[in-house]
Amino acid sequence: MAEGKRTDGTRTPDPDPDPDRNRNQDRSPNRDPGLQPERTRLAWRRTTLACAVAASLAGRQTLHSGIDPVALVVLALVVPTWLAFLALAHRRIRAMNVPRPPVLSPRTAVAAVACTLALALLGAAMLR
Repeated sequence: MAEGKRTDGTRTPDPDPDPDRNRNQDRSPNRDPGLQPERTRLAWRRTTLACAVAASLAGRQTLHSGIDPVALVVLALVVPTWLAFLALAHRRIRAMNVPRPPVLSPRTAVAAVACTLALALLGAAMLR
């Protein structure tokens, strides 16, 4: 049977010339759990760290420039904005731990962009 003949005299089909092709097709439903999810997790962590730095600089600016009502209102808006972004990022980082993470929903993407823009605008208001 090694030469491709069966015991009844008929020939067996030729072996697949590219056996790796079938192995790769078997893996296609599950994505490679390689470095891409790790890079995405690290990007979310870096962005969260940047937002934390922006929030702490806003607090520092408030304390050094003197506490006035506008600065307190801006700082009172910066903290929950940063916490909201932190929650979004944490949820997305945890979602990346599965072999096939869900696609980032438009609602989450819009919320992340809104938090980023709000922090930028509030930071600009602190510099007034």
